[in-house]
Amino acid sequence: MYATAADTKTGEITPIMKTFLSLLAVTLAEATIGVFVKLTGEAVPIFTLNFYRVLFAALFLGVAMTLINTSFWRFPRQNLRDIIIVGILIAAQISFFNIAMSLAPIANVVIFWSVAPFFVFIFSWLFLGEKAKKQHVIIFMLAFVGLLIAEPFQPEAMLGNLIALGDGAIYAGLVTYMRHERNTESTNDVFWFMVAATILLSPAVFIFGPGAVFAASSNALFGLQVPVLLWVISLGVISTGIAYLFISVVLKTIDANVYSLVDIVVSPIVAAFFGFLIFGEVPSENIIYGGTLLLASGFWLTRNMSSAEQTHYRCTTGV
Repeated sequence: MYATAADTKTGEITPIMKTFLSLLAVTLAEATIGVFVKLTGEAVPIFTLNFYRVLFAALFLGVAMTLINTSFWRFPRQNLRDIIIVGILIAAQISFFNIAMSLAPIANVVIFWSVAPFFVFIFSWLFLGEKAKKQHVIIFMLAFVGLLIAEPFQPEAMLGNLIALGDGAIYAGLVTYMRHERNTESTNDVFWFMVAATILLSPAVFIFGPGAVFAASSNALFGLQVPVLLWVISLGVISTGIAYLFISVVLKTIDANVYSLVDIVVSPIVAAFFGFLIFGEVPSENIIYGGTLLLASGFWLTRNMSSAEQTHYRCTTGV
């Protein structure tokens, strides 16, 4: 349904505008992950921070969904296996991403994480019967050249870069599993996934300690000095809870593959811009040129997989 004059006169938000605003919210929220991790600094052990991130995300989603749907708290027993498996994968993916952000510049992490679509294709080929074509060889060659140019083994950030690459593989495993199980990212499901991840990561508080969450942050945002707890809560609520909430809104109006196309290219660019704006992180030329090739080839691969999936759906259903 498109905007009409009546919509404009009454000031109503049209479906197109709602989708655009939701995509904008997701992009901005996801791009703040590295910002809040770096603002937290060493005040909170990184493994404890991983726990706080999913804890505050789960609390936010619980409150938000309670206001939307009164029957929200019914536990989906029939999805128990999925909740456990996806919860494990989310806990691992979020943890690896946070750790990478604490060890390397934001631009490096988001660029090397963007190999995720290639792992998605490999896993889909191995486990879901996705067919490889000649053009996939060209796409992978472009991505490999981009990876070589970006130099993941640069000494000053090598560990963070490699963890980001590994995190791309974990995220791809999550996506592949959810495609296999035909799960949609409804907010109800995401809440229980976050609860499972919270339980799995909770031992970190006892092993590494709660951290100095009430201490003044040693890193200021635009000169603003606040308790570390604010950055910790923001990481869970803004970067994770709000992101997942609006992802569920977006996926009700556009195809998941279309959302992925936007997410693959736009979010890394915005995240890198935040790193430059707030921390003065200037990506190296290698990261810029190599990252451009990686993002472009990832976009191409995702678009190709989306077209193939839609063709398969039309052929099997006649729709």
